Amino acid sequence: MRGKSRRAGRALKAFAGVLLSVIVVASGARAADDAGPNGDWPMAGHDYANTRFSPLDEINAANVGKLSLAFTFSTGVLRGHEAAPIVADHTMFVVTPFPNVVYALDLTQPGAPIKWKFSPYPSSSAQGEACCDVVNRGAAYANGSLYFNTLDNQTISLDAKTGKENWRVQLGDFARGETMTMAPLVADDKVFVGNSGGEYGVRGFLQALDAKSGKALWRAYSTGPDADVLIGPTFKPFYAQDQGKNLGVSSWPGEAWKIGGGTVWGFVSYDPAQNTLYYGTGNPGPWNPAQRPGDNKWTSGVFARDAGTGEARWYYQMSPHDLHDYDGINESILVDVAVNGQTHPALVHPDRNGYVYVIDRTNGQVLSATPFVPITTSMGVDMKSGRIQWNPDKQPEPGKTVRDICPASPGGKDWQPSAYSPRTHLVYIPHQNLCQDAMTSQVSYIAGTPYVGADLKIKVGPGGKRGLFTAWDPAAAKAAWKIEEDFPVWSGALATAGDLVFYGTMDGWFKAVDAKSGKALWRFKTGSGIVGQPVAYRGPDGKEYVAVLSGVGGWAGGIVAGDLDARDASAGGGFVNAMSDLPQKTAKGGMLYVFALP
Repeated sequence: MRGKSRRAGRALKAFAGVLLSVIVVASGARAADDAGPNGDWPMAGHDYANTRFSPLDEINAANVGKLSLAFTFSTGVLRGHEAAPIVADHTMFVVTPFPNVVYALDLTQPGAPIKWKFSPYPSSSAQGEACCDVVNRGAAYANGSLYFNTLDNQTISLDAKTGKENWRVQLGDFARGETMTMAPLVADDKVFVGNSGGEYGVRGFLQALDAKSGKALWRAYSTGPDADVLIGPTFKPFYAQDQGKNLGVSSWPGEAWKIGGGTVWGFVSYDPAQNTLYYGTGNPGPWNPAQRPGDNKWTSGVFARDAGTGEARWYYQMSPHDLHDYDGINESILVDVAVNGQTHPALVHPDRNGYVYVIDRTNGQVLSATPFVPITTSMGVDMKSGRIQWNPDKQPEPGKTVRDICPASPGGKDWQPSAYSPRTHLVYIPHQNLCQDAMTSQVSYIAGTPYVGADLKIKVGPGGKRGLFTAWDPAAAKAAWKIEEDFPVWSGALATAGDLVFYGTMDGWFKAVDAKSGKALWRFKTGSGIVGQPVAYRGPDGKEYVAVLSGVGGWAGGIVAGDLDARDASAGGGFVNAMSDLPQKTAKGGMLYVFALP
């Protein structure tokens, strides 16, 4: 996400609406049904609904001030640690950034010593194709097996007790710019994974594998003819612009869809009652929109699919003809919502384009779309057509610098996942306040090289703070409270039944705040900036623990993890311009921190 024209590409390689009466009723995919016993944390989002909510309440607002360090573990890797630790069967599983080593830590023993270690040995050449650091966003545990992806496009299953390899499959070609960074989702006896690399002109997909054997079951592409996108008679999108035959071809010039992006590297949600998957698709390629007239389907939107067959049920495009690399990969949190007295199974999706969407997950109808950051690139979402209303004054033009594009390409919120509490009915959004100046240019496609056509200069947004942590009330379609942070809040969020919310900052503070008010209650300084996903679990001793990986990196932290030159404002896809002071506030790292009450 993340890149630039050819000059910026070299830096990248070096860096290696209408307000409705809405009431949130309940979680649509209950945590108790899929999150495992004993207070485990078996998948990145904790549960199929991607709530990142722990039902544990031993640690609460009254005693969190006494939280202290229980143990630490060094991963030995000094790149961006964006993963969520996974906890199951009294074991914690940690996946590192490249080289994607998996550690199993024995929680039954003092200090949680290593139980086993697995090294997948991915190709070192894949590092040169990773647009935004060599990150990995975690693993998934199910039925005694652990599943994870490697940067060079392998999905691997391990025996969770022994670390012995069950199977591995190769799903992409890093020589063409494809990588894999997402955390798998395991549901319906299948493993769901997708690819990264929209900045290299790859073609995005979601792949279903048999959980026991690794056999390929189906693949749904994000661009191309209906047969490739798995669009058939069951596909019933709500809005007219998404209805028609082979729109994944006709909404592109010529055969541009073959190198059109739409990669699937975010989080997948699952509604077991409907056996339906929900996930977002990435930006179209290249970033220069003048080279790809049309809506560029099916990029920068949300798909609903039958988990068994992969057949598309509906699709909604948040950013048709994406002008600013806004993608659509951010998490969708499944909750039930009452609108004007009628309950809708819904999803809440804070998008990079600056709007929080509440969407009926049965048909893709937008129930509300409300700004959560300052926006200059659009003038709202038309609730009749569902289309965003782009601001023509901020539309990129080749050879022209367009200034004060808000939000910037990293969006109002990037991949860093939100949390939802069924106790407060609030969504806790870790995000950023950034704008940018941009100039686009013609770019040619060469396999395995950046295919971007944009030069960015990312900068602080209105108000002077680069980071925000926002508690969003979907019922009122507005913020309940906000916390300002100096740097972008690039970590995930964790909500607990103790009415606490945890998150980390890029200068290394791990924080707990009151879930109802946002009041600061506790903080701990870690050795490196935090871009990981915090989790909570019950240990074998019955106590509640909170864990997070520290290790700055990712697109926002590339200036530190990638040793980028702070004097080069164009480095790291233009993000260095906004983060030039980060090296004075934190250092490289790779450490797991686990906390508990005395």
